[in-house]
Amino acid sequence: MPPKRTQGPRTARLGALGRAIESFRKKAEISQGDLGAACGLHATHISGLERGVRNATYESLVRLATGLGTTVGELTALADELYDQLPAGEKAKQSP
Repeated sequence: MPPKRTQGPRTARLGALGRAIESFRKKAEISQGDLGAACGLHATHISGLERGVRNATYESLVRLATGLGTTVGELTALADELYDQLPAGEKAKQSP
């Protein structure tokens, strides 16, 4: 039986990474489909990353950063900032 789908991100860190990806994408004023075409990932994969229900590989992070005109370092730095802004209870509830 497939795993049960969750409404929110799998972990607080994945949620923060997803918000960072979405932030860069919106700043670039492109859709998930346009980003997917630019970096060679399917729009549904990008959607899953932004919602925090998919775990990004290093390769997909490199491709996303390239498509967004940024670096993996800038992308993950924003994700760390967003994670740090979460209330302690949110971090503890979802982190492994």
